[in-house]
Amino acid sequence: MRVSDEDDWALVVAGDGEAFGRIFDRHRDRVRRHSLRLAPTPGEAEDVVSLTFLEAWRKREKIRFVDRSILPWLLKTATYTCLNLARSERRHRIALSKLPAAEPSYDPPERGDDGTIFAAMRRLGAPDQEIITLCVLEGLSAEEAASFLGIRASSARSRLSRARSRLRDESPELQPPGVRSEGVPNAS
Repeated sequence: MRVSDEDDWALVVAGDGEAFGRIFDRHRDRVRRHSLRLAPTPGEAEDVVSLTFLEAWRKREKIRFVDRSILPWLLKTATYTCLNLARSERRHRIALSKLPAAEPSYDPPERGDDGTIFAAMRRLGAPDQEIITLCVLEGLSAEEAASFLGIRASSARSRLSRARSRLRDESPELQPPGVRSEGVPNAS
């Protein structure tokens, strides 16, 4: 008989480290894949995984489950951690821009092209990233995502539709052939 996350988590709250290890083993790969899609570098994605599970341990008595699974909470926490890293990186760049210019040098990117879709997704706002992550990347239904987000299912479907539209606007290669970014067929 498979133990649910909720059952294991009751043991975690009671201080059972082995139960926490089972939760970690069960979900680390999904959290890692999710983090790789959103974090600026693979190294930072690994940091996000660590920070996500650290936060789960820290807030172990306040975790919310969806259908007895902790995964949506972990994914949402990973998303917010990635957003916090991006904000921190932006502040760092601003601070560096105030320093005197150095001699230009070539600095190769830390990772190869991860696809323009994920780059476009990182340019979306947090609510758009959140609904796309839950529904499209992680395969939750709009109803499941709505339950987790504390909104109506119709709101989740609307939010998902708008987020997909914004993602297509951010990434023109996602447009169907013969359609301009405004969604109007080309006259050619």
